[in-house]
Amino acid sequence: MQQKTPAKPEPGLKDGSIGRTGFVDRFGLWSPEKREQADAVAKLIATKGIETVRLSFADQHGLLRGKTLVAGEVPLAMRNGCAITTTLLAKDTAHKTVYPVFSAGGGFGIAEMGGAADVLMVPDPATFRVLPWSPHTGWMLCDLYFPSGAPVPFSTRAIYRDALDRLAKAGYDFVAGLEVEFYVLKLLDPKLAPADATQPPTPPEVELVARGYHYLTELRMDQLDPVIELMRKDLIALGLPLRTVECEFGPSQLEFTFGPGAGLAPADNMVLFRSAVKQICRRNGYHATFMCRPGLPNLFSSGWHLHQSLVDKKTGANAFMTAQSDEFLSPLGHQFVAGLLKHARASAVFSTPTINGYKRYKPNSLAPDRAVWGKDHKGAMIRLVSAGANDPGTRIENRVGEPAANPYLYMASQVISGLDGIANKLTPATPSDTPYEAQAERLPASLMEAVAALRDSAMYRAALGDRFVDYMIAIKDAEIARFQSEVTDWEQREYFEMF
Repeated sequence: MQQKTPAKPEPGLKDGSIGRTGFVDRFGLWSPEKREQADAVAKLIATKGIETVRLSFADQHGLLRGKTLVAGEVPLAMRNGCAITTTLLAKDTAHKTVYPVFSAGGGFGIAEMGGAADVLMVPDPATFRVLPWSPHTGWMLCDLYFPSGAPVPFSTRAIYRDALDRLAKAGYDFVAGLEVEFYVLKLLDPKLAPADATQPPTPPEVELVARGYHYLTELRMDQLDPVIELMRKDLIALGLPLRTVECEFGPSQLEFTFGPGAGLAPADNMVLFRSAVKQICRRNGYHATFMCRPGLPNLFSSGWHLHQSLVDKKTGANAFMTAQSDEFLSPLGHQFVAGLLKHARASAVFSTPTINGYKRYKPNSLAPDRAVWGKDHKGAMIRLVSAGANDPGTRIENRVGEPAANPYLYMASQVISGLDGIANKLTPATPSDTPYEAQAERLPASLMEAVAALRDSAMYRAALGDRFVDYMIAIKDAEIARFQSEVTDWEQREYFEMF
């Protein structure tokens, strides 16, 4: 009996099956350069044995969410986008849904988000990578759009892009370098029993890879080298601009630094770096955490120090560099710093978005506790790094951030605050040599204080809009409410026997 040829699908049936037919072209979302990049990605997938591609976007917490497509579907997704539910934008850090997604407008007041409707992930082909730890797997970052072609207003990558566009209109590009501390621990028990699958789940059981306190000693570096090597080779294979790897003060604590990049690149790199490290470690029997202060004996806080400068778009020169022999920072740099200091309390929701992160702000430590700046002083919130006049390496380092921060929102907060300082020609106080004694505004002591500062910030409401500010506040209020409803170990120890 002759075998029948499978029927061909009706024209257009397959083409729009994971997105909307011709979505990218219909709304003019790509430049000619993006189209060329997409063609190159399609050829690479076809010739390099790529079997699946992960399409991901960074959610409100900077966590990657998305879908995995078989390779043959990727060219369609680059034309049509890929549908994904709006409910992902409604979740707090326990992945609990904060908004009433089945109410009118999904609780967001936006008709296109009602009923757990879909938005479209549009891949950015410039971000394509092959994952070295899964060599038949590709990866691309995506931007979020409504089916109408309008950008989703809660997309944090879009928020950062808008801030960069405003900076560009003022004549400057934003340049940032990353200095990130984190822990790598030996995974003993991943806690996969059904009883551990709570929301949030039982944390894994771990032990140290190396003892602490031997800060930057070669002996500890060599002890940590096997796990460092696992990460290093794959991060470089991803094309990340890794610069140094260091053992930090805490036991099994590391610091990786990355070369400077402009625009979206450093934020994209940070998102990929964190996700890559956690995946690489997990596959090799380790647990990596970017939690600021893990609740384990003798572990110290981790920070994320953000080095930054502006580049003049006309000349390509460092706009923070000064020609004055008696100065270390340009007048524009002073204004930018003044903006960061003025809005530090409201910016904390973006630089330090977790309840845990505020346990790092302690006096006489390597973390700040108030909004001051100083020349090459690591106790100040803003550290000026400059050799003086005509130093092209002049930059500022904001030491306020925690490594769990959403990179797009952290960097957007710097651009937005700094632009406000420039627009209003603000002048910062004199740099302090004693930042823990300075008469300056204190940083928030808790996420609750930070949320209150953001709620009252006219500057952020003007820059980001009430809708986005209120959205972030609602997400954070939900986390705070859950925290305040739980009995902590401290309370149990403090009160259970005494009263």
